Amino acid sequence: MTKIINVIKGTHDILPQEVDQWHILEENALKIFTRYGYKEIRTPIFEATELFARGVGDTTDIVNKEMYTFEKSDRSLTLRPENTAGVVRSYIENGMARLSPPVKLWYKGPMFRYERPQKGRQRQFHQVGVEMFGVKEPTADAEVILMAVNYLKSLGLNDLEVEINSLGCPKCREEFKTRLKEVLKPEFENLCDDCKNRYEKNPLRLLDCKVESCKAIFEKPEIQKVIQSDYICEECAEHFSKLKTYLDKLNVKYTVNKLLVRGLDYYNRTVFEIKSNNLGSQNAVCGGGRYDSLVRNLGGDDTPAVGWAMGMERLNSLLSVPQPKKLNGYIVSNSPVDAFELAEELRNNGYNIEFDLSNKKFTKQLEKASKVADYALILGEDEINAGKVSVKNLATGEQKTVSRQELRSIL
Repeated sequence: MTKIINVIKGTHDILPQEVDQWHILEENALKIFTRYGYKEIRTPIFEATELFARGVGDTTDIVNKEMYTFEKSDRSLTLRPENTAGVVRSYIENGMARLSPPVKLWYKGPMFRYERPQKGRQRQFHQVGVEMFGVKEPTADAEVILMAVNYLKSLGLNDLEVEINSLGCPKCREEFKTRLKEVLKPEFENLCDDCKNRYEKNPLRLLDCKVESCKAIFEKPEIQKVIQSDYICEECAEHFSKLKTYLDKLNVKYTVNKLLVRGLDYYNRTVFEIKSNNLGSQNAVCGGGRYDSLVRNLGGDDTPAVGWAMGMERLNSLLSVPQPKKLNGYIVSNSPVDAFELAEELRNNGYNIEFDLSNKKFTKQLEKASKVADYALILGEDEINAGKVSVKNLATGEQKTVSRQELRSIL
């Protein structure tokens, strides 16, 4: 017996009965983002490995542990683990800097990271996200946060928590890194291996650690005093203050979380996460922030930018499953040629119609119709000879015979 080949671990099929829910995510994205002036962009699924090493950061877990990288014709290529770097590459390469700012883009599609599969998290997963280029003012930060909240609400996720923080600019951030290392130095040997590596390479990432023993260290009063202190410069503090003013005016409820740093190296100033308490369990569904140096780091001009991404599998896990859409009508007939003709006539007028391709018995066809359609369209010998159709409402059982023209007003 031939061995069955199964789906690769960490990937999954999106089955027909699940696709309606994905359509809701995608259609709402198009509707909401278009309202704010965002245009869809579609970038390649794989890029030069260097793009992610320079863009995401060579000290991140994504680059060090999680990327799917392969060699082809002596060139290193990587399946995209996230899409901001790819969108920035396209922004530079296609001369979008010449457009009048802001340049507003959104995307959806698969990403790839080698990590432990779990509910709502796969090795091939999907994200929907937005990027805005060309606006340094905190109005841009406020708009992308507000738009994310409105998108989530459009999906029925209303119990949301918005967390924000400011990482400052490279200048003022160095002071914070130095002070954080000083206060953590006596605890160095008690840190996990990842945090020991981050201590020198990227101290801010220490605050993102999920290991319980490290989290306990960061809760110590002397360390919390440093974490909760404002090390950001006057200009960055003003930017953050204005952002909070805008969010207050827009009735976006938020909390300031000083431990929020995000997992990517390119962020500066504003970072944020949105969590949902839907279905009784708290889940981070959106993460993003400002990345004013990324365009320059990837070869473009100095360009302020801000954006976010959401995991679509995570969103799906929080949504109630929609009822499957039924066909407008299912044709019941022992004359395949007449059923085919009527089906095409109705399909060409915008109706969703099927009929029995196998020409089963009438009773079997009616049974199928009751499961998949709103109406059974009966084409017996009498109906065919009279040029009419018997229409049975499968919800009420009511049945009547009508002309084909009348049929369209019923469906």
